[in-house]
Amino acid sequence: MTAPDFAPSIPRGFLAAARDRMLGAVMDPTVAGSFGRGGFQRHARGFVPGDLDVGLSGRIALVTGGHSGIGRAAAAALAVRGAEVRLLGRDLARVEAGAAELRHETGNPRVFAERLDVSDLDGIRAWAEGCDASPVDILVHNAGVMPNTRTESPQGHETTLATHVLGPFLLTRLLLTRLQAARDGRVIWVSSGGMYARRLSLADPEWHTRPWDGVVAYAETKRMQVVLSRLWAAHLHGTTVTSNAMHPGWVDTGAVRASMPRFHRVTRSILRDTAQGADTIVWLAASPRVKGVSGRFWFDRMARREHWLPGTRETATEAEALWAFCEQDAGTA
Repeated sequence: MTAPDFAPSIPRGFLAAARDRMLGAVMDPTVAGSFGRGGFQRHARGFVPGDLDVGLSGRIALVTGGHSGIGRAAAAALAVRGAEVRLLGRDLARVEAGAAELRHETGNPRVFAERLDVSDLDGIRAWAEGCDASPVDILVHNAGVMPNTRTESPQGHETTLATHVLGPFLLTRLLLTRLQAARDGRVIWVSSGGMYARRLSLADPEWHTRPWDGVVAYAETKRMQVVLSRLWAAHLHGTTVTSNAMHPGWVDTGAVRASMPRFHRVTRSILRDTAQGADTIVWLAASPRVKGVSGRFWFDRMARREHWLPGTRETATEAEALWAFCEQDAGTA
């Protein structure tokens, strides 16, 4: 007498999901197994169908650095869904060219270019004063830099800190009224998996005394973004505005090729494309599933832990000190 075959009674989808969960438990703690293209493909099998089958007509999205790389992919996906997309960047000629390309590619005529250098605090104030008062539904803090040498913003702040932290903090502050007017305002901070290696620290954030290390400066400010996103979520509690951070994994972009050529040579066979890197940005910006959800750190449409390594967890006092530092140095205190 043979044992009965129960396999047909188990849904194949259940088996596939269980397999993917087990594989993820093994692979996700390994950076290469999770951050690369294979990680995205595995995670995508768990995405909820229809989460991005949404129309965004009538909504306004601002994307800093939206003319290239991950920002461009996010802007394109929002434009395809009917949003009015405003690309914000410091090189107006390049931003205008990017907007023209997106209008052509997406068929959406409401893709616009605006000059805004997010490292220039005075420029942000001037831009905010001069722009219209339309509600802002989506604000994507995507612009990023990784300079090889220490440089400074027009106000004398280290450029990486100004671009990733002080500028976005000020921009969020100045757009609060417009974000609240949207009734479902969403602020998205594009961080990096590199932040996992660094602890929040305000001991020389401007790199006045330390020997310059662009990779470390990048990772430290990306850690600051994750903490700031959570602090903004607490600050905005009780309003209709949410704040979430995400990281895109390892993505093949021009910035990676230029700033980290050795890393690119070693990993290029497993890097994600820009659409895969931008997927969670678009999901956080558009999906009804995350309406009202705030203060979390996301990767491939899943809320993730902010700390993997021992000694990287900040205290509440240190987080509050970051907020005070930003208010002081961004001039919003």
